[in-house]
Amino acid sequence: MQLRVVTDQPWDVPADVLAVPVLGVEPEFRGPLDELDRRSGGELRALAAFGEFGGKRFDSSLAGAGELPARFVIHAVGPIWSGGDSGERELLASCHRRAIELADELGCRSIAFPAISTGIFGYPFELATDVAVRTAAEVLQDDPGSLRRVLFVVRDERGQAMYEQAFEA
Repeated sequence: MQLRVVTDQPWDVPADVLAVPVLGVEPEFRGPLDELDRRSGGELRALAAFGEFGGKRFDSSLAGAGELPARFVIHAVGPIWSGGDSGERELLASCHRRAIELADELGCRSIAFPAISTGIFGYPFELATDVAVRTAAEVLQDDPGSLRRVLFVVRDERGQAMYEQAFEA
């Protein structure tokens, strides 16, 4: 099993599955998600995501990847940062865990994650990095299933350094 960080744009990373934040949420939480949808050929907009943002239960949804290099896209419902005392860590871990489970159910060998819930969702990057890496390592240690590679996609060297530090922890 391999955990790796890649400096690239999420829509350019070749992996069987690309896990992305949910599309179609409130307009202020869009940003790069619109670009991802454009690059998928509009395929992602057709997906109806599950869950509500008012503190209720979340789940992830699956879509085809359209023109992206991935075979599938998983819309992972991560938390919006509210200061850290509202269960954000558990919700972010659950988001990563569920995406890995779905990828395994599909028989996929690789999954790529951008830094879910950071940026416009407000989750501090360093804290989200730790949750993502620990969760992926735990799930894969228990039962890697079909997965052989988990890629964490970042945009710059600073992000890459934070992931590499989390790998060593």
